[in-house]
Amino acid sequence: MPPYPLDPLALLTPEESDMMDHAASAVVPVAQLMENAGWAVARAIRKRFQKCRVAVVCGPGNNGGDGYVVARLLARWGWSVRVVAMGFPKEGGPAFVAASGWAGPVLPFEKASLEGIDLLVDAVFGSGLKRPVSDDVAEVLAAVPRRVAIDMPSGVSGETGEVLGQAQSCALTVTFVRPRPGHFLEPGRGLCGELVCADIGMPEQAWSGLTPKISFNWPGLWELPVSGEGDYKYRRGVVSVCGGAVMPGATRLAARAARRTGAGLVRIAARKAAEAYRLGDPGLIIDDQPLGSLLEDLRRKVWICGPGLTPEEVSEVLPALLAAKKTVLADAGALAWGAEDLSRLKGVAAVTPHIGEFKKLFGPVTGSRTEAALNAARELNAVMVMKGADTIIAAPDGRIAINAHATSALATAGSGDTLTGVIGTLMAAGMETWEACCAGVWLHGEAGIQAARDHGGWPVAEDLDLPLGEARSVATELSKADLSKNPVAALL
Repeated sequence: MPPYPLDPLALLTPEESDMMDHAASAVVPVAQLMENAGWAVARAIRKRFQKCRVAVVCGPGNNGGDGYVVARLLARWGWSVRVVAMGFPKEGGPAFVAASGWAGPVLPFEKASLEGIDLLVDAVFGSGLKRPVSDDVAEVLAAVPRRVAIDMPSGVSGETGEVLGQAQSCALTVTFVRPRPGHFLEPGRGLCGELVCADIGMPEQAWSGLTPKISFNWPGLWELPVSGEGDYKYRRGVVSVCGGAVMPGATRLAARAARRTGAGLVRIAARKAAEAYRLGDPGLIIDDQPLGSLLEDLRRKVWICGPGLTPEEVSEVLPALLAAKKTVLADAGALAWGAEDLSRLKGVAAVTPHIGEFKKLFGPVTGSRTEAALNAARELNAVMVMKGADTIIAAPDGRIAINAHATSALATAGSGDTLTGVIGTLMAAGMETWEACCAGVWLHGEAGIQAARDHGGWPVAEDLDLPLGEARSVATELSKADLSKNPVAALL
C-alpha cells in the first residue's frame, strides 16, 4: 500500500490538481512531468490519427509547455508540425524549458497561421480557466475542424463543465493522473470527445493530505449486498410504496423496479385506491388498511413517497411517515408538494429531482451544479440526486459523485419512477443512503444500456426493470476489480 494513496475513483478539481502539482515539484522536476505529459498526448495522437499537418496552439503557461513537447515528439516521428504561440513562456520556468526544446517553426497567434492545417492541438488554457475565452482566441481555435485538447478544451471549466465564453468541440481530450469533474459534467462532457487519462509518473507524495471531494460513480465506490445462505425476505428488505388514485402507473413502475432489484418484499399502501393495484403483478402485496396501522410494523423501515401521487395525496401521507421516523425516499409528487414549502421535506432521507424540479425547490442554478447539489443537500439534510445526463449525487457531509454510466434511452416517461424503486431497495437492504443512491443511479444506467440494446435503442419504462438483476450481477463483478490497478483512467 503506498504511503499516500489517491482514491482511484477520485476526480480532481483544478484547485486540487494545482495542489498536487505543487507538492510533486518538491520530489520530481516539473519539466520531467511536462515531458511525460507531452509524451502521453503525442502517443495518443499517433495512435488515433494518420500522419498529417499539425498545428500545436500553445499558451504561455504549463499547458502550453505540454504542447511544445507534443510538437517536438510528433516532428521527431515525421509529422509536419508548426507551433502557433499565444505569447512565450516566462523565462526560467518549466514551460520555458519545454519551449526551448522546440526548433521548428513558430507562427503568430492568428487565423492565417493555420492555413493548410489538418489537425489542431489545443494547448492554450487547460482545466483551470476562470475567465471567458475572448472572441479572437475562439476564432483561432475554430479555424481547424479536427481538434485535440490537452487537459480540457479551452473555454471549458475543469470544475463545472461550464463554457466560459466560447469553446470548440474536440475529437480527443487527454488529461493526466485523474480526470476533472468538468470532463463528465455537461456541456463540457459533450465537447471533450474521446477522453484519455494518462499516468505521467506523478509521485505518491504529491497527494499527501489531498482528499478529493468528488468521485466518479462506479462499483468500488460502493458495494452491493450479496445474497447467500440463510437469506430471507425480511433480511433482503421491505420496500413500501405509497400508492395514489390518480396515477397508479408510476407507483407500479417503482414497485416493479424494487422487486427486480432484489427487494425481499414490496408492498403498496393504497387504502383509497386498492382496487387500482390488485390486478397488477401477483407478487405485490396491496395494503388497504389505515396508514397508521401500517406504520406500526417495525420491519417496514423504508418508504417511497411521490411516484404517482398528487401533492394533495402527499400531504396526507408524508407527514405521517416522517412522524413515525420512517426512512423516506421522496420524488415526483412529494417534490411538488415540497416546492410550496421546503420545510415539508425536512426529515426525508433522500430526494431525486430532475433539474426542473430542483429549480422549483431551490431556485435557479448558477455556476457549479455540484456545489448547488451539495448546498441543497445540506439545506435539506438529505442526500440529493440531481437527475440528468450527468446525474450528481451529493450528501450533506460533503461527498459528491458524478455518474457518467447511462444512456439517452433513459429519457422516457417513467424512468425516474424506476430509479426510485432501485434506490429504495438498496436502502431497505441496509446500504448507507448516499451509497445506495450512487449504486442505484449506476444500476439504473446499466439497466438502461441493456434495455436499449435489447429494444433497438428505444426502450419504454416497462422495459427498464427487466435487466436490473443482470445489472446487479455486472456491478458485483466489477466491484471485485483491484481499482488501484484499474482506476477511473482505465474505465474511460
